[in-house]
Amino acid sequence: MRFELYTDASLARDIPEHQLRRGDLVRVIDHHPSANGESGYSIEVFNAIGDTIAVTAVPESALEPLRKDEVLSVRALATR
Repeated sequence: MRFELYTDASLARDIPEHQLRRGDLVRVIDHHPSANGESGYSIEVFNAIGDTIAVTAVPESALEPLRKDEVLSVRALATR
């Protein structure tokens, strides 16, 4: 699925190196096309008050579109 830039999506898997979990809300900020493999995206993740807490690149399969039947929630960022 192609994601529009500067829209929100959710993570389809955990990203432990950034303490992110499946279902976390992310903003799609760049597209990385691939001629012979899976395309990817740069994403930005914000905390509940809008501060950036992570910017990273993920494969397209690590993102899911938001759905009407989902409810947003908050969680504490796990500490190492």
